[in-house]
Formats: sequence, structure tokens, C-alpha cells
Amino acid sequence: MDETANPFAPGAGTQPPELAGREHIISSVRVALGRVKLGRSAKSQMLLGLRGVGKTVLLNRIADIAESDGYETVVLEAPEDRRLADMLVPPLRHLLFKLSRIDRAGVVAKRALGILRAFAKAFKVKVGDVEFTVEPETGTADSGSLEADLPEVLLAVSRAAKEAGSAIAVLVDEVQYLSEADLAALIVAVHRVAQKGLPFVVFGAGLPQLAALAGEAKSYAERLFAFPEVGPLDDAAARDAISAPLRRAEVEIEPEAIDIILRTTKGYPYFLQEWGYHAWNVANESPIVEADAKRATTQALRALDKGFFRVRFDRLTPREKDYVRAMAELGPGTHRSGEIAQKLGVDVMAAGPLRNTLIKKGMIYSPQHGDTAFTVPMFDEFMLRSMPNWSPSPGAPPEPKAKHKKGR
Repeated sequence: MDETANPFAPGAGTQPPELAGREHIISSVRVALGRVKLGRSAKSQMLLGLRGVGKTVLLNRIADIAESDGYETVVLEAPEDRRLADMLVPPLRHLLFKLSRIDRAGVVAKRALGILRAFAKAFKVKVGDVEFTVEPETGTADSGSLEADLPEVLLAVSRAAKEAGSAIAVLVDEVQYLSEADLAALIVAVHRVAQKGLPFVVFGAGLPQLAALAGEAKSYAERLFAFPEVGPLDDAAARDAISAPLRRAEVEIEPEAIDIILRTTKGYPYFLQEWGYHAWNVANESPIVEADAKRATTQALRALDKGFFRVRFDRLTPREKDYVRAMAELGPGTHRSGEIAQKLGVDVMAAGPLRNTLIKKGMIYSPQHGDTAFTVPMFDEFMLRSMPNWSPSPGAPPEPKAKHKKGR
């Protein structure tokens, strides 16, 4: 079939042709946005889920909804080892210049710019060669304590938005990579702004350990945020994700072909897009049949091994690869830390630091104390394919190659 007409869209955060099975999350987002804009209380939200469940897709959709509702949006991704202050200052500066051009908000927005400039100076944030065009507001948001200063900045920005008849939505992807200090400051800031009833809301997304990290950063985080879980799609939604785009393209697919795709992908949205994409490309004509789905599986796994899985594998040290390969040796699902250490041939205490670095890298997580699971679905199968003749490295127990800041 014509590959240029292929409706499926595998990619990082790429909007799928059919956003199936997420209606309850979208509905709660619309309610929260509506309440905040009316000055009523609503919880900010942190989407939790494994890789490949579509958290970034949802976050991008939330940004679109917010903008269509008249919100000003600030969209961030939190990479490892980058400060929250560095990420926030440039988009907030741009936003405040925009608000300052609105007559009724001009004075308040310019004062907010002064506060933001003081904040940027205190945290030595570089904004390139562009000037703020206002003097820093001395004595506000310039103490050098992020937990004290960030709330002042976001209060000022939110007041400017209110004067302009608008609202602010900050969207942060990969929140688990924020340092504990940055995450704590963000939580405090959200709390302060919410107490004032200003039009400001945060939507974040992160791996499953994010809820625990937020609770460790500030104990009241669970009362401030909702933590909706984003998981694999149920059978009906997964079928819609494949069949609906095909129907719109006037292409049929046999039930047996869909069954193979759903069974192989386990309902994970990213994988559904990958399998749908390859099923379309290998099929000669409509309908897509069982043999096409089987050939698509070969093609999709080859693509995932070269891209989705490989980029994560290549970030690991040899000892870290040993650890995750030992996990894969134990089979799919969750495993006790002691079982993994035993498979490695080391004491569980000796394997602990290595496990911690893998958690901080976002490769594994702990569903509950002592348990370990992959954050990347089907990564165990990839490890078996990539290291088929593996045996534990002899000698000293595994050690992390580098130290990471707490909370990353």
C-alpha cells in the first residue's frame, strides 16, 4: 500500500491518529482548567506511567486544550542535570513581555519582569544576549533560595496573567529528573499560588517513582496534586487505536491480524503505533491479514531494537548492563532485589548502589519496597536478544560508575 498515506505515527510524543482510551484523563484535565480559570480550586496533576504509554502525547494534548481555552502555556522537559531555574526563566520572560503589551496588564507584567530579572540574577541564569529592559526588583525573589524565590516569581507571573484576563499552565515532562530541591521548590510554589486563588496550574509527567519522589520532597504533595496512572490500553481501546485510523483510510484489517498485534504489543500505545505502521507498509492491499501482522512484528522489533531500546541500552555501563540482563534472565514482571543479586552472584547490599543508579537513570523502578521492575515495557525481551550468551561478570561486586545527585 502507499507508504505516504500511512496513518500511524510512531515517534517521541507524536500525536497518534486515534488517542484511544484516555477519555477519563482528558475529562479531568478539562474540569481542572475550567475551574482554575474561574478562580476556583483544582489540583495540579502529575501523570505517572512507564515508557511508551503516551505520557508525552497526553501532555502535548493538554497543552493544546489549555491554549484553546485561553491559557498561556509554558512547556518544559526536565533533562538530567539541568536546573529548574535555567529552564523556567526564558519562557517566563517571553510570556511576561507578551502580557506587558496588554494595556490592563502592563504595569503588573513589568513588575513581574523585574522580579524575574532579580531571580535570574540570583541564580546566575543566562538568557543569551537579550535584555530584560527592566531593572531587577531588589528584595523580591533574589535570596538565592529556590524554595523561597520561585513562589514569588510564579505569584508575580500569575497576577500578571489574571490582570490580562488569562491563566497560566506550566507543563513539565520527565519530572522525575528534577533534583529533590527543585521538585520541592516547585511543590511549594504551586501550593503558594493555589492558596491565593490565582489562575495557575501545573501538569507534569514522569515515571512511576515520581509520586514517591514528590512525597519525599514535600509530605503534602499528595494533597496538592492528583497522580493519574497512565497504563497500557485495555482491549477495546487498543483495538480502536489500530482499527479507527484504518477505517478512516478505507482499509480493512482481519480480526486475526489485530489479535496478533494486541497480543504482541500488550496494549502499549507506542508499540501499537509501531506495529500499525509496519503492518500498513508490509501489506500489499486491503485487508491487512494475519501474515501481514506477523511480518510487521519482525519489522517492528527490528526498528525498536535499533532505536527505542538501543538508545536506552547505550546509556548503561557494563556493570549496569549486567544488572538489567540478570533481571531479564529472571523473566518478565517484578523481581525481588535479592533474586537479582543472586543471579549476579553478589550480595544484595553490594548490588544496592548499582540498583540505585539505574533507578536514577530511569531504567528501573521499585513498585514497592524490595521489588524491581523495568520502566521500559518489553525491555527484558530486548536484553535477551541483545546479550543471548550472557553470564555474570566474575570478580568484584558491581559498582556504580559515577555519582548522581540525590533525587535524580
